[in-house]
Amino acid sequence: MKDKKFLIVDILYILGIILPLALAVTLKVLFTPASEGVAIHGAIIFFTIPMPIQDLPITESQVNSWCVLVLIAFLCLFLVHGVKEKCGTKRQLVAEWIVEKVDGLVKDNMGEFFMEFSPFICAILALSAFSSLMTLVGLYPPTSDINVVAGWAILVFFLITHYKLKGGVKHYLKGFTEPIVAFTPINIISEVATPLAMSFRHYGNVLSGTVISALVATALQGLSGLVLGWIPVIGDIPFLQIGIPAVLSVYFDIFSGCLQAFIFAMLTMLYVSGGFPADLYQERMKKKEAKKKK
Repeated sequence: MKDKKFLIVDILYILGIILPLALAVTLKVLFTPASEGVAIHGAIIFFTIPMPIQDLPITESQVNSWCVLVLIAFLCLFLVHGVKEKCGTKRQLVAEWIVEKVDGLVKDNMGEFFMEFSPFICAILALSAFSSLMTLVGLYPPTSDINVVAGWAILVFFLITHYKLKGGVKHYLKGFTEPIVAFTPINIISEVATPLAMSFRHYGNVLSGTVISALVATALQGLSGLVLGWIPVIGDIPFLQIGIPAVLSVYFDIFSGCLQAFIFAMLTMLYVSGGFPADLYQERMKKKEAKKKK
């Protein structure tokens, strides 16, 4: 009886992983207009919600982002289903391996103080990687939309500023005048440039890979028709389009997508830990404790 219940829950979790992708693919098929030749465009707008200041478009990027979130949530539930003190399943081994690797990554790059950041960093890695990998099933990757990636970067920017302020507002403002007061405008620009650089780096690399793959695939189709077009029946099959686009997909969709997720997570860790004034924070905590004792 327990085994049946366990199996039913497993099936529900697997359906929770598959159904968001199926929904996204269905919407893609229904709303994509017919086109000939190379068709490179942004996210499809499904519908628009009227708003007082500006209408809110619900796009393919937003829907696919939510699909990725649901997929990751059910994948996590599937991996931890049936977890025991003594590891007895392969899925538990995978779950423990992920936790250990992310904990090690955070510890090596941020230190013991930031160990609570592990779930956040793991979420960034998973969200970014799975968003980029959606191209493997023909879906528009949310990481190809500057609005999505900029939202992540702005969130990280707030975290960076929050930890910089741990040393006090005075210390934070003083940092803009270093090494000399004349550098203040440059330091302010550098501060604002952090989320811009993070978002454009991630967005640009993913989008460029998508565009290059589409152009190469279309060019190979035309070249195949040019070289083999004189042969009856066979000339209609784009043989030169077989293989090379798949190799490019391995690089741009898998390797580059996962690499950009890792880089974004690394920059998050380095910016947050690098901006945190640990010595000043400890001094402030000691002073607060001394005041409480008095």
